[in-house]
Order: sequence, then C-alpha cells, then structure tokens
Amino acid sequence: MTAQQFLALAPILSLSLTVIVLMTQTSIRRNPHLAWWITAVGLLITLWCAEYASGFTQQVTPLFKVDLWGLWFSALLVFAALVSLMLARDAFPAEGHRKEEFYLLLLLATLGAVVLAQACHIASLLLGMELMGIALYAMIAFPKDGSLPLEAAIKYLVLSACASAMLLFGFALVYAATGDLSYAGIGAKVGAAYVQNPVLVMTGSAMVLAGVSFKLSLAPFHMWTPDVYQGAPTTVTSFLATLSKGAMFIALTRFVIDGQLYHYPALLNALAALAMASMLIGNWLALRQTQIKRLLAYSSTAHIGYLLVILISLPQLAEGSQLAPLGRAAVSYYLAAYIVTTLAALSVVHMIGGEDDTDLDAYRGLFWRHPVQAATLSVAMLSLAGIPLTAGFIAKFYVIALSYDAQLWWLLGTLVVGSAIGIYYYLRVIFSMASAAQVTSSAGESQRGWRNPLAILLLLMVLGLGTLPQAFIDLASQF
Repeated sequence: MTAQQFLALAPILSLSLTVIVLMTQTSIRRNPHLAWWITAVGLLITLWCAEYASGFTQQVTPLFKVDLWGLWFSALLVFAALVSLMLARDAFPAEGHRKEEFYLLLLLATLGAVVLAQACHIASLLLGMELMGIALYAMIAFPKDGSLPLEAAIKYLVLSACASAMLLFGFALVYAATGDLSYAGIGAKVGAAYVQNPVLVMTGSAMVLAGVSFKLSLAPFHMWTPDVYQGAPTTVTSFLATLSKGAMFIALTRFVIDGQLYHYPALLNALAALAMASMLIGNWLALRQTQIKRLLAYSSTAHIGYLLVILISLPQLAEGSQLAPLGRAAVSYYLAAYIVTTLAALSVVHMIGGEDDTDLDAYRGLFWRHPVQAATLSVAMLSLAGIPLTAGFIAKFYVIALSYDAQLWWLLGTLVVGSAIGIYYYLRVIFSMASAAQVTSSAGESQRGWRNPLAILLLLMVLGLGTLPQAFIDLASQF
C-alpha cells in the first residue's frame, strides 16, 4: 500500500489506534474516567480524520472504496457513537472498573460500522458486519444486574447468528454463480449467471436479502427488535438503533449502487414488498405499545421501510453508474435526520427511565418537571412523525417526491397511510408529557440532570435540519 492509501484509510486507522491505546491503558491500570476520555478523544480525532481523508479519495485494495459519500457516512456514524459514549458516562454504576470493557466494545463496534460504510467487497462487508455484531452481543449483556439484558443478548445472538449464516451462505451461492465477490463484479455478472443457472442465483439472492432484512429489522424479520430494544441498556439501544442500522443500510445502498442492481426488476419488487410490509406492520404494532423503547423499536422498522423507497426509485434516478443528485441528497438527508432524531429521543428516555423501558405513564407531567428534556422528546416525536419545521418533515418530503416522480403509487399510498398511523402514537407521547398529572422526580432523574446541554444540542440539530435545510442539502449534493 502507498502512503496515499494509508491516508485515505485515516478514519479506520484512527479507530484501530484508539482501540490499541485503550487496551494498553486498561492492562496497565484500571481507570474508567481515563478510559472514557481516551475513547472520546479517539472518536473526535476520527471525525477530523474523516474530513482529512477527503483529499485522498480512491480505491484502496479490492476491499475498500474511499469516496466523499463513504467518508460523510463514516463521520455520521462516529458522531452517533460519540453521543452514545456521552450517555454511557454515568451508566452502569454497579460495574465499577469493568466500564473500560464497555468503551472498548463501543470502539470495536464503531470500527466495524465504518468498515461497512467504506466496503466495496463481500469480504470487507462481512468483516465489518461481524466485528460490529460480536461487539454488540457483549454490549447488550454488559450489565451484571438483572436478567433482561442477558435475555436480550441471547435472543440477538442466536437470531443474528442465524441471519449471518444465511447471509454468508447466500453470498457463497452468488459467488458460485458469478465467480466474483466485488460489488461491481457481482452486478456485472449476475445477469448472465441467471441465464445459466437461475435457481442458484435466485436462492442465493433470497438468502442474502433475508439476512440483510434481519439486520435492518425489516418486516417480517423484525420480531427480535422490540425485545432487544427493551432488554438492552438504553445507551446500547441508542447505539443499536442508530449506528448499527445506519451502517447496515449504508452497506446495502452501496451494494445496490456500485453493483447497479437497480436494473433488476425482481430485486426491486422484493424490496418493494419488504418496504410496504415494514411501513404498515411497523406503524401498526407501534400503535399498540405503551412502553416507549418498544414503540421506538417498531417505529424504526417503519422508517427503514421509508428509506427503502429511495432505493426502489433508483431506476428513475440513475445516471450511468452514479446516483442522481436528488437520490444522493435523499439518502444522506434521511439517514442524518433519522440518526439525530433517534438519538434525541433515546437520550431523554435514558435520563427519565434509566436502564428500564418505562411505561408512558412515567412521562406524565414531564413538561413541568424537566422542560428541556420534555421539549427535546417532543421535537423528536414530531420529527419522527414528519411534522413541518423538523428534520423528519424534509426527509419524508424527499421520499414522497421520489416515489411520485418514479410513479410508485402503491408505495406512495402505503407511505401516506403508515405516516398517518404514526402521527397518532407519536402525539400520544407528547400528550402524556403535557398532562397535568405530576409525579415526584426519581433519584435517577436528578442524577442525570447534567445531560441538559446534550439534549439542547440534539434539539437544535433536529430543528436546524428542519428549518434551515438548504445548507445541508447543498453539502449532500456534492457527494
């Protein structure tokens, strides 16, 4: 490798170096506060490296494609990890010096997510996915008190292992049919391979799609999501809901774009079926929830369905091997809006409910007890519902505009129906917080009051993306 290629991989190398430094510090002397600062500084340096590497974009070995789009998503994922780290600062008080291990797992999972964002080969995709997944198993089960984290970790481990095995076997069948493992190579050869051996290609493609759908919790592969969201510590839930799903969707998007798989109607029809099922089932099941983390779990299923509409619109937007500017901006903006909004919501949930999935009754009168936290959660709910002046409104506007231009009437109708259902349960959370009934603040709430600055920052980001979106849209159009 040349020096230019090493500089292009600066974010990956920065995270790897931070992992080594943290492991060295932990082996010499246990100090959770020092470990937290090492992790925070490492993530901040990685953010700077993502900007620095933009001057060295290129193909780095057959495994990685470092471009502006991948570096932007890498920075977004590292930001999500940084917010999760801030939430974890005073979490797990019973763990004592074991908290260094949690920070190490967080760094390893972030490293896997960044690898996914820049992968252009099945080998690097599987490497990033498993590095992230294995770290997540341990993060979910990290608290030693209580049975819910362990139960959630076992469920996620067993089901995720089955999905990974299915995904791996599917790629093996695709490789047997095409003889290539690069995204571009598979896309170029899968058409001819289908003519020669249609059963092999269809079986492999179906298994790959099922494995990816599990990782994204698309219906009907979403059943693990509410139990894991509820059982995991809230700081891990925020990490899983944003960084894990975001990285996997980025990998799917790059696979479809780099391989030009949007030229195959069968794949688009399968994605359309998954999108419609996710939008309807996710919103319908969220409507029935009284616990907020389970509500957000089903909501995430619906939002990944909305994101899929952008991929399905690609045949109408493709310009050679490039995404049209509108398509690029839509993917970039929706993921940014979803990640920031979900982080805002779960940061408040962490402050109010701690590590438990609290019932909506725990939020009654929150406007009178913690107005900053209540305002942040309210804006997050409005953004997820797609109400104007929030980031979610512009994000959904993009999806509606793309589906209208592509004449995807069934998807557009499903999106409208799902969004209408979603407005009810999002507003129900706000109504509960505005209720006149008040309860006494718990000890857990008072200990977490220092998070007001974080809540305000996320609140301003959600409102800023919704009220002044043009600067971000102009930036996203350059990718």
